[in-house]
Amino acid sequence: MSINIPNLLTWLRILLIPVFVTVFYLSDSTIPPPLKNLFAMSVFLLASLTDWLDGYLARKLNQTSAFGAFLDPVADKLMVAAALILLVKLGRADAVIAFIIIGREITISALREWMAKMGESKSVAVSMLGKIKTTFQMLAITLLLYHENLFGMDCQTVGSLLLYMAALLTLWSMGYYLMLAKQQLNKI
Repeated sequence: MSINIPNLLTWLRILLIPVFVTVFYLSDSTIPPPLKNLFAMSVFLLASLTDWLDGYLARKLNQTSAFGAFLDPVADKLMVAAALILLVKLGRADAVIAFIIIGREITISALREWMAKMGESKSVAVSMLGKIKTTFQMLAITLLLYHENLFGMDCQTVGSLLLYMAALLTLWSMGYYLMLAKQQLNKI
């Protein structure tokens, strides 16, 4: 395992998951709901920013590694899945939408793993569509965690709309990756 700044940021992202989830299990008398929302949103936003930062630093500092390439998407998927499950439990997200997003993440991860074993990992590398999907997911989850009004904006409504858009992008990107892998899938 390569210990470097990008990998440490990825580990930090994983360690932040139980932090933003745990806050909602504290009693309302310990932390009032608006502060829970603000804290969870802030931690999730910090974790989301480390996702961008670790990739940037890995390239900038020439600290890319096979372990980092493996761990980074795992951390992303754990973070998104934990947040979506929490949002469904809180009644802020639709379970079907969470299932679509989490199911796609598992499917594409399995596809990438299988394609890597076939020596074809570059054919299903992360695309711009996948990055746009991730951006919509992160914005939606951030707003849904915050849940309060922000500068007159209803974060629940806007976050829900963005999450539905993220689900559509999720399905679209899944179709895109499956099309890229079609030749290998036809050999099965």
